[in-house]
Amino acid sequence: MSEKSGMIAYCGLYCQECPSHTGSIANLARDLRKELRTFRYDKIAESLSSYSFFKYFENYPECYEVLGGLVKMRCKRGCKAGGGPPFCKIRKCCVKKGIEGCWECDDFKTCTKLDFLRPSHGDAHLKNLRILSRRGVDHFLDGKKNWYVKPKE
Repeated sequence: MSEKSGMIAYCGLYCQECPSHTGSIANLARDLRKELRTFRYDKIAESLSSYSFFKYFENYPECYEVLGGLVKMRCKRGCKAGGGPPFCKIRKCCVKKGIEGCWECDDFKTCTKLDFLRPSHGDAHLKNLRILSRRGVDHFLDGKKNWYVKPKE
């Protein structure tokens, strides 16, 4: 298995394009929190929130906390190297079956284990799995890798 193919998660998502793997969002959130602290923006937000047209600054503490959560959203390893959610039923299933990913399973189109991806990825994983199943890993790696695709209603 090549390094690139090892970054294809069992579910068909591509780990190297994941913002948790690249750290892009975590880094931006870290930098924004630092700037907010530098300017003591908590005090500015508190003051601004007293004006009706700046009422939304009442939510500043929650916003700052969410940014802190984003800072923690890092995943240095791909799915197949133990990255991603430790509770992943998809990984456990593929390992148990001895397959590289769901695209090697005849049941992936109707598998309920993939359902938890839908809220955050739409049908991207299914689209990727169809490409992997029909055209293979090399074709997938050379082409577009979907991260979010609007689900079909």
